[in-house]
Amino acid sequence: MQVSLATSAGRAQRPNEDFVGAVPGSVVLLDGAGIPGAESLCLHGVAWYTHRLGGMLLGHLSRGDGRNLAAILATAITEIAAEHSDTCAVADPSSPQATVAMVRADQDRLEWLLLADSYLVLDRVDASPLVVTDEREATARRECSAPLAGVVPGTPEYDRVRVSCVSALRALRNQPGGYWIAKEDPHAAREAVTGSRPLAGLNGVALLSNGASRIVSPYGRADWPGVLDLLRASGPSGVIARVRQVEAQATAGADAQFPDDATVAHCTHLPH
Repeated sequence: MQVSLATSAGRAQRPNEDFVGAVPGSVVLLDGAGIPGAESLCLHGVAWYTHRLGGMLLGHLSRGDGRNLAAILATAITEIAAEHSDTCAVADPSSPQATVAMVRADQDRLEWLLLADSYLVLDRVDASPLVVTDEREATARRECSAPLAGVVPGTPEYDRVRVSCVSALRALRNQPGGYWIAKEDPHAAREAVTGSRPLAGLNGVALLSNGASRIVSPYGRADWPGVLDLLRASGPSGVIARVRQVEAQATAGADAQFPDDATVAHCTHLPH
């Protein structure tokens, strides 16, 4: 399996909180998350958490011991929680956490695991791309943000309602009926979206963090077949460059968003 990787920090003054890496037959992509202003909860920060968790996952995947992806993730979550539970408030809802996307070519099948809002795009030989993501976080965010509809941004009322919405979303994290993300609780790994598919039916597979997937939504500058075309032509760095181009052109209209860390992995020449 041939793997091409690219990652880019969203803002120069902040560390890249994404992680991407590969070992023979496996790829891991993480998108770190934390609450601004909550640095006192963890001495290390989101980027440390994401990079440590990613390194642990790659280490376990490289052993080839036959464990399923959820079991590997649960072990890594437990290990990193133990590393800093004595110094950091790892159980606080605002402490560092990360989305997870993993793929592994095992014998004649491609296996995957997704936790929260990263994307997996399967480049199928005889069909359109199959896009896999964990939609629970996005669904929870929409539902919790509903009270903001019609409230004027920048007003005290907007700020008050927004705080309430953030608290409601936080309460759904790693809870039944809510959404799941890698944090301190290994139980989250058992709630991940998992699947597998014969390698023989695939030309390749792409993994994208939420920041990179913006090229499809909300920006609408490509569809998923177009993303695969861009990957074939320009590689992962080409996709990220297109995202940055759109961000630079965005004004105060519908496209306007803070630049986000963006990361892409593209796997080709899959073993059959």
